[in-house]
Amino acid sequence: MRRGNYNTIQSRLFLLFFVSMTAILLIVSGLFYNRSMNEFHDKITDLSKKNSSQTVALFDLMLKGYDSLSKSISNNIDVVRLLSQKNVSPAVEFINERSITNLIGAIYYSREDLMGVHVISSKGKVISYGDYRNVIDPEYGESDWYKRLKRSQGRMVWLGVFPQSIIDTSQNLPVFAFGRIIYDLNQYQPIGYVLFEAKPQLILSSMDNLKLGPNSQVNIVSANGDILAHSGEANLPADIDLREPMQQDSGLYKVKNEWIVTSSIPSAGWTIVSRTPQSDLNGELESMQRYLIVVLIALVCLSAAIAVWGSRTISSPIKRIVREMKQVETGNFNRVLTVKSYYEIGQLADSFNKMVARISELIEQIKISSVSEKNAELQALQSQVNPHFLYNTLDMIYWLLDEKGNDNLAEVVLALSQMFRYSSHWEEEVTLGAELEQIRHYLTIIELRLHGRLTVEINVDERWRGVRVPKMTLQPIIENAVKHGLEPQGRDGKLSVYAAREGDSLTIIVADNGVGMSGEELERLRQSLGESDLAITQSGSRSRGQEEAAQDTGGIGISNLHRRLKLMFGESYGLSVDSAPGQGTSVRIRLWLPERSERVEHTDRR
Repeated sequence: MRRGNYNTIQSRLFLLFFVSMTAILLIVSGLFYNRSMNEFHDKITDLSKKNSSQTVALFDLMLKGYDSLSKSISNNIDVVRLLSQKNVSPAVEFINERSITNLIGAIYYSREDLMGVHVISSKGKVISYGDYRNVIDPEYGESDWYKRLKRSQGRMVWLGVFPQSIIDTSQNLPVFAFGRIIYDLNQYQPIGYVLFEAKPQLILSSMDNLKLGPNSQVNIVSANGDILAHSGEANLPADIDLREPMQQDSGLYKVKNEWIVTSSIPSAGWTIVSRTPQSDLNGELESMQRYLIVVLIALVCLSAAIAVWGSRTISSPIKRIVREMKQVETGNFNRVLTVKSYYEIGQLADSFNKMVARISELIEQIKISSVSEKNAELQALQSQVNPHFLYNTLDMIYWLLDEKGNDNLAEVVLALSQMFRYSSHWEEEVTLGAELEQIRHYLTIIELRLHGRLTVEINVDERWRGVRVPKMTLQPIIENAVKHGLEPQGRDGKLSVYAAREGDSLTIIVADNGVGMSGEELERLRQSLGESDLAITQSGSRSRGQEEAAQDTGGIGISNLHRRLKLMFGESYGLSVDSAPGQGTSVRIRLWLPERSERVEHTDRR
């Protein structure tokens, strides 16, 4: 390719091949990448759902066990009896404490995960049993966890995971704390509290089950939004709303550059929230992206090489044909071209040889044809008839008849002249007033032909006469009313034309009291109108039987008018027909009413 010359067939073919193959590669690569992303997301979603269901089941089992453990003390008859005793001697009080210690000690040794059990009386006395010698915090009454126990009203209070004991200052290992109020069921008043401190390893390992990557952070959030336990930093994004996830079993969604997995534990009112950075999950995708980019670049280079070879292979024989054509341009018609290439190019060379062989003969034929065409144009011009000659002739006949006193025939000739003048000057649109004037001329001829058996009533308000309508809107309808409705009945008939506004449209009604139509005829006419609707939106033609059925009821002109109205105003406009045998026929013409006509109407009312 010559530099800068992009208008050659070789350049165009190269661009076509290169752009086409590159576009296909990009589309296939995009589809493959999108499919991989979807599969990756589905895999992550499936993994998170499985982990969530396992974690929820594990937590639910564990919390139910802890709840039963707490009830074994809060509902213990001996514990309730010993704590409810008042005004006892120090010796009895010591014995009671030893009894409670023995009871909670038995419960302590029944579970390996317990680190301490503490019974707090309503007087503030703390009875503990644990791994270490207990040193009770004297300020525990002012702590938040103790206030939460007092407000719990007997329900289990899950206090959360703490870095050390919340009541025993000598214990520095992490604990999972929970407790509840001990009630005197006889008087139904709190007589103390039981506080459990368990090893948090089971909870933390269960939380690790929801991690999707090495940098994932997992938080257990209470129904009040308090963080009960966490792995990593105990914080949440400010734009995460946990109220909706708390009402669901589990969920996976993306916020900014993080994947959020939420698991709901209804038995405790907890929500476990796992946050995983997008970068933790993109390692596999990034490797695939790099591989895809390298392969794509290699394929694009291969596409360019194939495009160069293909464009040169096709364009070389065409260039030979172009060189031979330039020889013909100089007047040398003795050129014979031989090309061995693709079948189509060989056919092009053969056609070129035939063209060159006959070109002289064709030139002579063109000269002869040109002379014949000019002669035909002259004859056509001489045979044209000036329409004004016909207008003037009809007007002259009218004046001759008027001078002789033949008024009826004169009116017919004048009406015919006006009708011919109106129809020969074709326009797409006219005013409703012009249409009504044309109809008066037409009815003048019809009334004379029916010898006074036709009564015509036209009642259209002046404010509607400026509405634009397709030309020849009323004549085919009135002609059908006279021909098919009034003439066959053999008696006096009445034809009414009036207009009424209906919402944002103007409806013109043409009604007669003729013979009407049977149900089958009316159905055929309505079907022809329906077919004209269909013709607006799709190609095709009606069968001969459909045309004859429409012609029997005068439907061809009406269906054409119906189609013109829809093309001009829209699908909601057009014709509708109602008729019954012996009761006449009524045709409704629905027209678009412009805003200008509405303003005129309001002005007239004022």
